[in-house]
Amino acid sequence: MLASRLLSTALLAVSALAAGTPRIDKTKAALLVVDHQVGLFQLVKDITPSEYVNNIVAHAALGPLFNLPTVLTTSAETGPNGPLPKEILQLHPNSTIVRRNGEVNAWHSEEFRNAVRATGKTQIILAGITTDVCTTFLALSLVEEGFEVFANADASGTFNKAIADNANDRMQNGGVQVLSFWAVLCELMVDWRNTPGAPEVLPFLDRFLPSYGYLARAHAAATINGTILPGELAGLE
Repeated sequence: MLASRLLSTALLAVSALAAGTPRIDKTKAALLVVDHQVGLFQLVKDITPSEYVNNIVAHAALGPLFNLPTVLTTSAETGPNGPLPKEILQLHPNSTIVRRNGEVNAWHSEEFRNAVRATGKTQIILAGITTDVCTTFLALSLVEEGFEVFANADASGTFNKAIADNANDRMQNGGVQVLSFWAVLCELMVDWRNTPGAPEVLPFLDRFLPSYGYLARAHAAATINGTILPGELAGLE
């Protein structure tokens, strides 16, 4: 049985390589928010708390921005793991929430499996706490089920960077595409002229990726009120 499963996973990986690297298609994709709970949040040490809370809310916000069907899930939320943050719940008033009571791997929950399959999508974008368990176990199960899987590395967190690196390597070796939040966003958008495009995505980036948001602000300020100083054109001449 184990040999058969390993062979199946290897064949899926080979097939993916033969077909080329998968790209996210917003018409084929669903979003999963996996165990981003306020108690489990305290386990994350490979990303600073202020950065990580931004990253998990940004991950959840991809759903409404790109109109992605979204499934949220928690593990034992009435215990120390706690509930999902209110910021995430407010983004998804009508999304399905599967509250698991024991399954470590969310795919082992029949209710969760049914919710994911009910989206009708063939691509899955996911992130969770912890990277090495909640994200990795589910991502590998989804690959085995035939989904194209994209793990948002910035919105998955764990005890330290070494564990995160090992988990990401394991997922990649199993056929999962491991991407940054920025890469996920850009693959969903494809072109700044699309919808959602610049008018929707730039305010989103101003909130969740301020380094790019401030780049856009600086350009706008220079265009509206800017004055070229002596010497500034030297590099352009």
